Amino acid sequence: MDLKTQYLGLELKNPLVVSASPLTKELDNFKKLEDAGVAAIVCHSIFEEQLTHEKAELDHHLAQGTESFAEALSYFPVADDFKLGPEEYLNQIRKAKANLDIPVIGSLNGHTMGGWTDYAKQIELAGADALELNVYFLATQLETTPEAVEANYKEIVKAVKSTVKIPVAVKLSPYFSAMSNFVKRLDDAGTDGFVMFNRFYQPDLDIDSLDVVPSIQLSTSAELRLPLRWIAILYGKIKASLAANSGIHTGHDMVKAVMAGADVAMSCATFLVHGPQHAKVMLTEMGSWMEKNKYESVAKMKGVLSQKTCPHPESFERANYMRALNEFEY
Repeated sequence: MDLKTQYLGLELKNPLVVSASPLTKELDNFKKLEDAGVAAIVCHSIFEEQLTHEKAELDHHLAQGTESFAEALSYFPVADDFKLGPEEYLNQIRKAKANLDIPVIGSLNGHTMGGWTDYAKQIELAGADALELNVYFLATQLETTPEAVEANYKEIVKAVKSTVKIPVAVKLSPYFSAMSNFVKRLDDAGTDGFVMFNRFYQPDLDIDSLDVVPSIQLSTSAELRLPLRWIAILYGKIKASLAANSGIHTGHDMVKAVMAGADVAMSCATFLVHGPQHAKVMLTEMGSWMEKNKYESVAKMKGVLSQKTCPHPESFERANYMRALNEFEY
């Protein structure tokens, strides 16, 4: 079977891409994933807020006590003497590019416009083949309007696109009131691809300690339904690439993503559970299904169950909601 596909203008040997995760913090895992057959790897996200905090904390500790003795100013090192910032992250990209034959995609979570553009340029110079903007903005202020949130995304995209030449994808959350319109406006702003969707980890409440605690639950294949629906709706209506993210655990999940219209299927949780070698299982399963169902290539299979081409396009809209309720048995 011909599994080749294109994503962000990059030629990929198959649709399986490793999404940003703790797995891609270790360079050793990059080679294991490549050997297992993945077509591209998204590095873990670099967070501007974390880098800013670390620099401020070091500044504080280095300056503490310098006002006590005049000569202290002469022997306390300045913060610029230390390698702060994204150096370790950028070195990982450089090493990955030197040791891998597959594309390496950077992932950036900025906090300020200057941070978005500055770190984006550094990631490009480090050799990344593309950049994924992991935009995470939680509008908790009552005064923040939906228009302001969407305008912020568009400004980030335009600023980064004017700074770098490599393709730029935006990792979206599913929490927008008019998703199709929002994606279309980002598409018009020059976005090269959309990753659907960002899977935010929600905090839990500890009723014994009366505290808010972090809680991580890995995805299941059932969570693929949300990105499937929106990818199927958007397929053929925008210029940008589409990536399914969240709920990709099996080769059959990959088939569904492609049939909905995705160029690639991004996976993370299944590798955390089963290890990098599970990529071989997924790709074999996908190839076997294609052979059994007489699909010679991913290209011929892409979008056949999108809203644009499937026999019952109304299934992706409200009619399917009523049908599902009517057919449910208990």
